[in-house]
Formats: sequence, structure tokens, C-alpha cells
Amino acid sequence: MEVILLERIARLGQMGDVVRVRDGYARNFLLPQGKALRATDTNRKQFESQRSNLETRNLERKHEAEGVSSRIDGQSFIIIRQAAESGQLYGSVTPRDIVEAMDAGGFKVGRNQVALKQPIKSIGLHEVPIVLHPEVEVSISVNVARSPDEAARQARGEDLTGVQREAEEEPAAEAKSEAPEAEEKGDKAKA
Repeated sequence: MEVILLERIARLGQMGDVVRVRDGYARNFLLPQGKALRATDTNRKQFESQRSNLETRNLERKHEAEGVSSRIDGQSFIIIRQAAESGQLYGSVTPRDIVEAMDAGGFKVGRNQVALKQPIKSIGLHEVPIVLHPEVEVSISVNVARSPDEAARQARGEDLTGVQREAEEEPAAEAKSEAPEAEEKGDKAKA
């Protein structure tokens, strides 16, 4: 199906472009969301008559998004979750959780604006892109931890999963170093 784009859509085209998309994508996403029109002669004439209005509205939205982006860019949000000793979460952090954390921090964004490719499944600092406008994207830091104290330590730069691994490896290393000494004593006793 051919459609006329009413706004810029990533990996598809700019406003005013006539593009060919799958029927389901057009019927289920582009047309109901008001992001495109079917590419008929009447719709092309209608688009050309409204083009200047659409461009000014798009420019206004872009300026608003840029204003918000200067406040959000680089912000850090803490999300507390239960996790195993290895740092693996018992659940996951989804865009909904990130939106709730940002809302608690005083920033209003939609769940569809959080461009998280896969849910976060481990503790640590994670960079998450936020798409405020098709042409304006910022990055925030999400600090996933088991407690506020642990979140503060992670924010200072400590790798808590590595610290736990080292703590587990030290007793094993000591046990290995004691084993050769015992063998040497046994060899001396036989001689």
C-alpha cells in the first residue's frame, strides 16, 4: 500500500514522502495514529493544501522537544529491584518502569518514547535512549540496584557484580594455594 507520510518516521522517510509499506503496517499503525494518509489523488491534493500547516506544527513540536531534551539529557534515575547475588534481576526493567521513575523525578514522557530495545535484566548503570520527537533523541542513565545504598555505590563507579565475583573467587584461590603446600609436606614426610 502506498501512503503519504505526515511526519518523519525513522527508516521510512520524511514528511511528504510517498512510500510503499505493508498493508497491515499502514492499517494498524500509520493510518490510525495519524502518521500517514493513503496515497490517493484526493489525499495528495489535501496534503499539498495542508503542507505548510503540517510543517509549522512539526517545527513547533520539534522546538518543544528540544527544550525538554536540554533538561532530560544526561539525567540519572534509580530503579530498585530484587536480584540474585550474581546481579541477575528476578524480573526485568521495562519501558513502563522507566516512565514511572521519570514521572517520580518530575519528567513526563510516554511509554512509546522510551526506545528500549530489550528489557533490562541485570543490575548496573544502563544508557536508555528517549525519543522526544522523530528528530530529537536524548539519552538517560538508569541505575538498577537492589537498594538505595547499592545505587549510590554504583553511581560512584563501583562494579558490584565484579566485587561479588572477586569475593567468591578469593576463598577458592586460598584453598588452591593451601593444597600444594599440603602435598609438599606429605612428600617431605615420606622422604
